[in-house]
Amino acid sequence: MALKSATTTIPIVFVAVADPVGSGLVRSLAQPGGNMTGLATLVPGNFVSKQIEILRELIPSASKIAILVNPENPMHRILLADEFPGTAQKLGIALPTVEASKPEELKAAFASAVDHHADAIVVLGDYLTAYHGPRVVALAEEFHLPAMYLWRQFAPGGLVVYGPDLPDLFRRAGTYVDKILKGAKPSDLPVEQPTKFELVINVKTAKALGLTVPPSLLTSADEVIE
Repeated sequence: MALKSATTTIPIVFVAVADPVGSGLVRSLAQPGGNMTGLATLVPGNFVSKQIEILRELIPSASKIAILVNPENPMHRILLADEFPGTAQKLGIALPTVEASKPEELKAAFASAVDHHADAIVVLGDYLTAYHGPRVVALAEEFHLPAMYLWRQFAPGGLVVYGPDLPDLFRRAGTYVDKILKGAKPSDLPVEQPTKFELVINVKTAKALGLTVPPSLLTSADEVIE
């Protein structure tokens, strides 16, 4: 957003933006307009549902799943408004939110999830949780909460990861730079969504939580950590 405010002429290629249309970076995926284009990380409308469905395969009895959000992240505000109400209704599940915008608030957020009697927690992608990944995983263990993460970096120790293949997005971003340097305009280059998603399951963590991973999930996983 700062770059968008700084220039309307210098071409900008973004990578790993959750919802570039909802955040106002581009006019539409097909016709970005302006000087920005690149790659989104989420497929609006069903991505959060997929994460929660995977968690419910692991914990069939789950009726309440907490969502860890950063209230300062505009992407999280969009998800809260657009996707969560419909997801909760469709799946017949309660999705209480717990908040952290600073490292010192993370423990209180997990404690709040327990206070809500959450059966599990979804850790949304965010700079805070990404930077403090090991602490987030440790807190999930401390509070005995099965947790779903977006990025593979959480797989060592984290229960389950489902999200876009981030290195693939960065590789694809290089093709945008190549085209722009050869004369293409960002406004003429459609924003692309992820085409590769990763499902990583940590069986060791599942056992520590007293969970049995169903064979259907094991066979569909891209990686199983024993």
